[in-house]
Amino acid sequence: MAKLLTIQGGKPLQGEVHVRGAKNLVPKSMVASLLGSEPSELHNVPEIKDVDIVTNLLTIHGVKVDRDAASGVMTLDPRETYSAEHSAIDTHAGDSRIPILFCGPLMHKNGEAFIPDLGGCRIGDRPINYHLEVLRNFGAVVDKRATGIHISAPKGLRGAKLELPFPSVGATEQVLLTAVLAEGITELKNSAVEPEIHDLIAILQQMGAIITVYTDRTIRIEGVSRLSGFRHRSIPDRNETASWASAALVTEGDIYVRGAAQRDLTAFLNTYRKIGGEFEVDEEGMRFWHAGEPLKPLVLETDVHPGFMTDWQQPMVVALTQANGVSIVHETVYENRFGFTQALTRMGASIQLHRECLGSNPCRFGQRNFLHSAVISGPSKLTGADIDIPDLRGGFSHLIAALAAKGTSNVTGIEIISRGYEYFIDKIAGLGADISISER
Repeated sequence: MAKLLTIQGGKPLQGEVHVRGAKNLVPKSMVASLLGSEPSELHNVPEIKDVDIVTNLLTIHGVKVDRDAASGVMTLDPRETYSAEHSAIDTHAGDSRIPILFCGPLMHKNGEAFIPDLGGCRIGDRPINYHLEVLRNFGAVVDKRATGIHISAPKGLRGAKLELPFPSVGATEQVLLTAVLAEGITELKNSAVEPEIHDLIAILQQMGAIITVYTDRTIRIEGVSRLSGFRHRSIPDRNETASWASAALVTEGDIYVRGAAQRDLTAFLNTYRKIGGEFEVDEEGMRFWHAGEPLKPLVLETDVHPGFMTDWQQPMVVALTQANGVSIVHETVYENRFGFTQALTRMGASIQLHRECLGSNPCRFGQRNFLHSAVISGPSKLTGADIDIPDLRGGFSHLIAALAAKGTSNVTGIEIISRGYEYFIDKIAGLGADISISER
């Protein structure tokens, strides 16, 4: 049965939460273990649905996965890998897009891979054509079937010269996971350079890969014949950290995020301080709180790293509904990421969506009929509402709004949030929120 989360809003969130490894890194690290000829050990692993999905997908391919939830340590042994049944892959993949990243490692191990119909959050067009074109350039044969896509490498995988039309994180990960054991040299231009990409590169280098990252977004990979295992501690989840920071701001609370790291949050922290939030940093984590003065409006554009991350946009929009004036947010990464604002409008927020690029630079969504800019007027008095979670980050942002709003909110679809937020209900309750869970 589906769960219903009831929130009595209007209470400042105060206390401490613990953030572990990055949702955008840990599952990909697990996939990387397939490339090794020896077991790997991954630390700081969170208890989230995406980790469960990859665990199941690895297991049906013969990888032995041992996981200690309390310590966050996982061991992965790929020495007896085999091809899984297509129906089993389809069943365990669910609505995740992660199976596409299994292709390179599985072709190196088994000579073939299968991709079921892919799901994911409804935040914009995220076609897998980047991935398929990358794999074809390495020499893969792509066979589209009624049940999914079968990919093989009858002549092996060879290095290639590639350039992405947009610095896609997923496509960059695909290249890295495929090129490290491909014959010859691979050069990727216009690659993503997010912190999670660099952490994945660190893992692959530890396994024996030879990878060079240049300052012009070019990555060069020299293929090797064999990779060993790795022992690695994942970077903390910067997106979850930003979400809790935004929750402290919107509810006028004070939250200490244990495990948070300042290094990968530069663009977010600058914006956080401009709007009226404050933070402190120590060796164990970071503290975030509302500085006490009215929040200030601002103009904000999302961008690929090192810009303001698209995953930070949604919780920040909730904060901007409480700012004293007019704010403009220009989304340049995902064209349909403002769908979550419909619920905020029902709660009392004043948000207008526009097709124009309301930012300093035109983006690839301009003149294409996408509502990818928002004008937010505040401060707005938010009131409780019935909410159905649309996607991961938008869903957590809805929770933030409901926690700040006056009155009762009934939230459904909360299972989506468990994809990337560990024990989020327990954490919210621990911060003093008035919530209850029931079955529908």
